[in-house]
Amino acid sequence: MKRLRLFLGAMFTVVLVVRIPRILELISTGSPSDKFSAAFALLLAPLLLLAWRNDFAGYLLRSIGNAGLAHDRRFSIGSVFLIVLATAAFLAPVVTSVNPNVQPDLLGLSAQGPSLIHPFGTDFFSRDVFSRTLYGARWSLTVALLGVTVLTVLGTAVGLISAMGNSVVDTVLMRLVDAGLAVPRLLLLLVLAALWPNLSLAALALVLGSTSWFGLSRMVRAETKILLKSDFVQAAHAMGIPARVTIRRHLLPNLLGPISVSAALGMGHLILLEAGLSFLGLGTRPPTPSWGNIIREGYDILLTAPWISIFPGIAIVAVVVALSLVGDSLQDALKPRAR
Repeated sequence: MKRLRLFLGAMFTVVLVVRIPRILELISTGSPSDKFSAAFALLLAPLLLLAWRNDFAGYLLRSIGNAGLAHDRRFSIGSVFLIVLATAAFLAPVVTSVNPNVQPDLLGLSAQGPSLIHPFGTDFFSRDVFSRTLYGARWSLTVALLGVTVLTVLGTAVGLISAMGNSVVDTVLMRLVDAGLAVPRLLLLLVLAALWPNLSLAALALVLGSTSWFGLSRMVRAETKILLKSDFVQAAHAMGIPARVTIRRHLLPNLLGPISVSAALGMGHLILLEAGLSFLGLGTRPPTPSWGNIIREGYDILLTAPWISIFPGIAIVAVVVALSLVGDSLQDALKPRAR
């Protein structure tokens, strides 16, 4: 883990030094969001040094009850890849100087292969595929992160209420969950996307998250039922401790493991769902780049210009694999505590 942190620090420092002219350009003439990204890039090196000196990574792992994750190669590889990609996406204006929507030369640069100037090549409209893939990561990761937040909150809340409520509440909520699980999620998303076209980022994340929490609620309910029979929860109940205190101090800390695993795996599923909807033209609409619509733009010329679809496709596969590695490592590390 120390070598990985050293690698991250060295890489970010090199990028910062090389892109200093671009950072100064963004601060002076960029849009507000570009200025914010440039300012964050300047603060990145001190933040990394501070995190290194205070062993922030070790503290974070100890706070979830298992510092041994630092020695799990799956967790290290997956988390480092996700951190690098998320940072690069957030700093997209700094990393690349090319506007993802600019069409510089429709005749001369249309569907050109990878080169030093355009590492991922160009698309049919002469736009830089690397820039579009990097900016597309912003949209896809943000939608997935917001969506997984919605599904985690809804699934945890419904699972806790069902487990701790009376039999009527439990039955009603679980029948609603069964009904939600019975409906094919993709079909439901297609209907919702068709009814509300041109969804914003927040609306798309809300739709994805609010249709994906059913499985998590069943898992939380089952785990909570087990915890309610444990000695420490029974003792808290006998002492007259309020239910909200029991939930905050005893139930949620012990549910952190399975919820974290479900959130990591759920984020991968949401990325795939968002990419599928965008590919079908029902998610992110052009010219806003997302991995799904970039793949769709290269679909018609896949045989002659495969790089347009290949690189965002590789990005989707890599992120889903990284999230699966993190989820599997969390499941192995936190399973004893969840029980």
